[in-house]
Amino acid sequence: MATTTKDANKRLARRVPEEIATDGNIEAVIEVYAADAVEHAPDGDYEGHAEIAESIEDVLAGFPDMEATVEDIVAEGDTVAMRLTLRGTHEGEFMGIEPTGRSVEIENMVFTRIEDGKITERWLRPDMFGLMSQLGVVDVPLDS
Repeated sequence: MATTTKDANKRLARRVPEEIATDGNIEAVIEVYAADAVEHAPDGDYEGHAEIAESIEDVLAGFPDMEATVEDIVAEGDTVAMRLTLRGTHEGEFMGIEPTGRSVEIENMVFTRIEDGKITERWLRPDMFGLMSQLGVVDVPLDS
C-alpha cells in the first residue's frame, strides 16, 4: 500500500507529542518544524526553532515526566487534527506556579499545518482550566 501525503502528515504531526514532548528529544524541533514555524499556545505565540524549543523545555521543566498520548488523529489537506491526553507530575515551576507535586491529566486539542514536509503552524488548545484546578490554583465547586 502506498504512503499517502495524509499518512506522512500524520506521522510528522505525531512526532511532536510522542518524540519531542514524551521522549524529551528537543533536538528534533529542527527536523520537524520549518525555520519560520509559529506555535499558537494559550500563553502566546512562539516563532522559530529557538522559541518553540524553549516553550517545550519550559513545559518539561514543570512536568519532567510528561507523557502525551495521541487519542485521535485526522488529516485533511495540509492540516492534521489531534486529540491528546497529557499526563505528568508538577515537579518544577510552571507558568509562575511553584511545584505542587500533584499529578495531572488533561486533554489537549492540536491542529497542525504542514508544508513541504515540515510543520509550519500549530494551534494548541489544552484544558488550562482543568490543569489549574488539578494543580489547586483554582477552586472548582463540584456541587453546583
